[in-house]
Amino acid sequence: MGTSQSREDRISDSDTESDSDYYEEEDDDQKQGSSSASGSKPSSDSTSTHEIEQKLNALKLKYPSSSSPTPKIKNAVKLYRHIGGNTPKAKWITAEKLTSYKFVKTSSLEGEDVNDYDDGEESNEKGESFWFLGVGGSKVKARVSSDMQLKMFADQRRVDFVSNGVWALKFLTDEEYRRFVTRFQDYLFENVFMVKASEESKMKVYGKDFIGWANPEAADDSMWEDAEGPPEEEEEVDEKDRDLTEEFEEVANGGVQSLALGALENSFLVNDSGVQVYRNMDRGIHGKGVCVRFDGGRAGSSSQTTTPNKALLMRAETNMMLMSPAKQGKLNTSGVKQLDIESGKIVTEWKFEKDGTEITMRDITNDTKGSQLDPSESTFLGLDDNRLCQWDMRDKRGIVQNIDSPVLEWTQGHQFSRGTNFQCFASTGDGSIVVGSRDGKIRLYSKTSMRMAKTAFPGLGSPVTHVDVSYDGKWILGTTDTYLVLICTLFTDKDGRTKTGFSGRMGNKIPAPRLLKLTPLDSHLAGKDNKFHGAHFSWVTESGKQERHIVATVGKFSVIWDLERVKNSAHECYRNQQGLKSCYCYKILLKDESIVESRFMHDRFSFSGNKSPEAPLVVATPQKVSSISLSGRRL
Repeated sequence: MGTSQSREDRISDSDTESDSDYYEEEDDDQKQGSSSASGSKPSSDSTSTHEIEQKLNALKLKYPSSSSPTPKIKNAVKLYRHIGGNTPKAKWITAEKLTSYKFVKTSSLEGEDVNDYDDGEESNEKGESFWFLGVGGSKVKARVSSDMQLKMFADQRRVDFVSNGVWALKFLTDEEYRRFVTRFQDYLFENVFMVKASEESKMKVYGKDFIGWANPEAADDSMWEDAEGPPEEEEEVDEKDRDLTEEFEEVANGGVQSLALGALENSFLVNDSGVQVYRNMDRGIHGKGVCVRFDGGRAGSSSQTTTPNKALLMRAETNMMLMSPAKQGKLNTSGVKQLDIESGKIVTEWKFEKDGTEITMRDITNDTKGSQLDPSESTFLGLDDNRLCQWDMRDKRGIVQNIDSPVLEWTQGHQFSRGTNFQCFASTGDGSIVVGSRDGKIRLYSKTSMRMAKTAFPGLGSPVTHVDVSYDGKWILGTTDTYLVLICTLFTDKDGRTKTGFSGRMGNKIPAPRLLKLTPLDSHLAGKDNKFHGAHFSWVTESGKQERHIVATVGKFSVIWDLERVKNSAHECYRNQQGLKSCYCYKILLKDESIVESRFMHDRFSFSGNKSPEAPLVVATPQKVSSISLSGRRL
């Protein structure tokens, strides 16, 4: 069911093999041992050895003789490569026992000319240029980016990363390790924001209120501690001891596009043929054998329909809003269809209009985290690239509240053609809204106004493709292609009251975010073109209850993090890290095809006994749907 984590805690020269016979010299420790063990008495064949060394020196070979001291090399490192993937034969091998690295800034798209420049050199070529990392001649050439998935091991003076394979660098001194990490992070900042990394430029990029983004080591983490839940009474179970148990797996009639989980009796899979109905059970969802066609037998409906990419449950889960893309490859659409689940018919086709002009929507969602359970619900939220609004199905024209732009200029009649670049949104339990943007910014809107964001978190350089929020609004979860970002919204106002960023300006003591990442090996195994998508908290709709887990999808992996572990500032993942804290403790569920969506069922379907009190995880692939239980006494 799951994949084992890479054996990445230690790399010992004694248990690695070389992938080349080019270097035959001993390790530094071994050299010192052999030199101290050798006495003053020369060996009987010392004369012949001397003659051989003279001949080797005359050939000017690239490696030193065993008796000569190791020359000083600028940026000296040991280079290792991981082979065997996730098989029992997986291991680290020595690629270069002693080599060097360098950073070069070039406009060459793939860094082909890295070897033509010295360390730290910038080419004078015209056009946009970026920093690249080169190691061991032509062995490694990688553009400095989050795609490298760089992971730090300060206690080993080591970093791991991905570049057409999984590599590790070990540094000879602590100072050289710290210098590399600092340079990497500075060049990453420059590659992302196109300005040199300095205190001044970071202040301009992040803003004066977000010191923690620019200098995480100096950030105030007290809010993370204050927001942690009460200690569990049960004995803690380590993440590796928590099993993933498959309860059900069923064929889904193919072409699954989306998953709509219900909190009441049923859940639904949307596929090419229609909407398949599943029964909610305490160990997952089980097919009823019922499929509602999109046309629902409605007279005049076209037999040729586009499979919806969004399904939204409403009115105590008796109705479903289906949104289909207007154009192939585009998310925006000009209307939705309202499906009555009980009758199995499309009852209304709604158009998105404002002032008599047709407009488009990129996404729709419920007014609140649990409003789909309300039988009288008639409104839902809509999002477009530069528009945030609420729609009402009771009104003839459909719209009752419209704020086409989150800034004041819209009230003056100007609609931005670009600027906010909204991509995704979600609502809290009280109706506050979080919006993620293409530039990585995350904005918080109160339940009383969509006109202006109460708080706007700066981007980290990667577009936010999906966003979720905890029921109480204390936690924001953003999805990017290569990592997840978890943000604490809590702050203390001038009167000493603790609030969230949805209700007021957070000031200048905003805690730094935390990143959730795959290890370089797991990122490599997930596939070069596979990206994180659709990260969600587990699902609660009751005040006082706290979400327990986070789940995200990448390729054939469903990746699960324990939320309390991520929030814990003393967690072992965070020790000796430089920059934003990154958590690598997770469970992986591996399927045999790419996963469409992974979601936890509603908290009411959690169960106790020998199993975890966490609700089951539902995983949908194009051909199948599975229900997974998380075992363990404390989750």
